Amino acid sequence: MVSKTTSQIQVTVHTEYDFKNSFPLDNRFTFRYYIIIENIGQETVQLLSRKWQIYDLGYGQSKVEGEGVIGLQPVIEAGQTFKYFSNVVLLSGMGNMKGQYLFLNVNTKEKFEVEIPKFSLVSEVLSN
Repeated sequence: MVSKTTSQIQVTVHTEYDFKNSFPLDNRFTFRYYIIIENIGQETVQLLSRKWQIYDLGYGQSKVEGEGVIGLQPVIEAGQTFKYFSNVVLLSGMGNMKGQYLFLNVNTKEKFEVEIPKFSLVSEVLSN
């Protein structure tokens, strides 16, 4: 588990290898990542978009960008949290991810970026 606080928003990430949806013989290693976004500030914020940098060992970098997360653009009030999970597929079974969220301060209408800390993705099949 990794965690980072940027601009009064704490992002915590926990990962797990998804045996059920992985097919190592086909170079398909699926990972599930759980995200907790906690607003430790005093202002209400809204998550507008995300940018991911995905590194797959032996296959290089890729980027993913889009609105919101899991089809939502959640509003997170002061002291509240928003939790979600998603998946990523790597070809090599080893890599990492990091990224940024773009938030809007609902009260001031200012936009700001929040860092998603780098986290490792290592298939249990390869780590034995």
